[in-house]
Amino acid sequence: MIRIQFFARYREALGTDGESLEWSADLSRVEDIRQRLSSRGGVWLVLGDTGLMCARNDELCGLDEPIADGDQVAFFPTVTGG
Repeated sequence: MIRIQFFARYREALGTDGESLEWSADLSRVEDIRQRLSSRGGVWLVLGDTGLMCARNDELCGLDEPIADGDQVAFFPTVTGG
Protein backbone atom coordinates (compact mmCIF):
# COMPACT_ATOMS: atom_id res chain seq x y z
CA MET A 1 0.00 0.00 0.00
CA ILE A 2 1.26 3.49 -0.89
CA ARG A 3 0.02 6.37 1.26
CA ILE A 4 -0.36 9.61 -0.71
CA GLN A 5 -0.66 13.04 0.87
CA PHE A 6 -1.64 16.37 -0.69
CA PHE A 7 -0.68 19.74 0.76
CA ALA A 8 -1.62 23.41 0.36
CA ARG A 9 -3.54 24.27 -2.80
CA TYR A 10 -3.48 20.67 -4.02
CA ARG A 11 -5.35 19.58 -0.90
CA GLU A 12 -7.81 22.45 -1.40
CA ALA A 13 -8.36 21.70 -5.10
CA LEU A 14 -8.77 17.95 -4.55
CA GLY A 15 -10.89 18.25 -1.43
CA THR A 16 -8.81 15.65 0.40
CA ASP A 17 -5.55 15.51 2.28
CA GLY A 18 -4.67 12.06 1.02
CA GLU A 19 -5.52 8.52 0.01
CA SER A 20 -3.94 5.11 -0.38
CA LEU A 21 -3.23 3.09 -3.51
CA GLU A 22 -2.33 -0.57 -3.73
CA TRP A 23 1.32 -0.85 -4.75
CA SER A 24 1.91 -2.67 -8.03
CA ALA A 25 4.75 -3.01 -10.51
CA ASP A 26 3.23 -0.28 -12.70
CA LEU A 27 3.57 2.15 -9.75
CA SER A 28 7.32 1.94 -9.44
CA ARG A 29 8.12 5.70 -9.47
CA VAL A 30 6.57 8.84 -8.00
CA GLU A 31 5.80 9.93 -11.58
CA ASP A 32 3.68 6.80 -12.07
CA ILE A 33 1.50 7.80 -9.13
CA ARG A 34 1.20 11.38 -10.41
CA GLN A 35 0.17 10.14 -13.85
CA ARG A 36 -2.36 7.66 -12.43
CA LEU A 37 -4.00 10.37 -10.33
CA SER A 38 -3.92 12.98 -13.13
CA SER A 39 -5.55 10.51 -15.51
CA ARG A 40 -8.73 10.84 -13.44
CA GLY A 41 -9.21 14.22 -15.13
CA GLY A 42 -11.11 17.17 -13.71
CA VAL A 43 -9.61 18.61 -10.53
CA TRP A 44 -6.92 15.92 -10.56
CA LEU A 45 -5.23 17.69 -13.48
CA VAL A 46 -3.83 20.13 -10.90
CA LEU A 47 -1.13 17.51 -10.25
CA GLY A 48 0.24 18.30 -13.70
CA ASP A 49 1.54 21.66 -12.43
CA THR A 50 5.06 22.47 -13.52
CA GLY A 51 5.74 23.72 -9.97
CA LEU A 52 4.77 20.43 -8.35
CA MET A 53 7.17 19.21 -5.70
CA CYS A 54 7.21 15.78 -4.11
CA ALA A 55 8.65 13.81 -1.25
CA ARG A 56 9.06 10.13 -0.52
CA ASN A 57 9.07 9.06 3.11
CA ASP A 58 9.51 12.70 4.24
CA GLU A 59 12.52 13.30 1.97
CA LEU A 60 12.34 15.69 -0.99
CA CYS A 61 12.73 13.81 -4.25
CA GLY A 62 12.20 14.03 -7.97
CA LEU A 63 9.40 12.45 -9.95
CA ASP A 64 11.78 9.69 -11.07
CA GLU A 65 12.23 8.51 -7.45
CA PRO A 66 11.55 4.77 -7.12
CA ILE A 67 8.87 3.72 -4.67
CA ALA A 68 8.15 0.50 -2.84
CA ASP A 69 5.24 -1.02 -1.01
CA GLY A 70 4.70 0.81 2.29
CA ASP A 71 6.12 4.14 1.14
CA GLN A 72 4.52 7.51 1.72
CA VAL A 73 4.46 10.03 -1.13
CA ALA A 74 3.56 13.70 -0.74
CA PHE A 75 2.71 16.30 -3.39
CA PHE A 76 2.91 20.02 -2.69
CA PRO A 77 3.37 23.24 -4.64
CA THR A 78 6.57 25.25 -4.73
CA VAL A 79 6.64 27.71 -1.87
CA THR A 80 8.24 31.11 -2.28
CA GLY A 81 8.67 33.88 0.18
CA GLY A 82 10.65 36.94 0.81
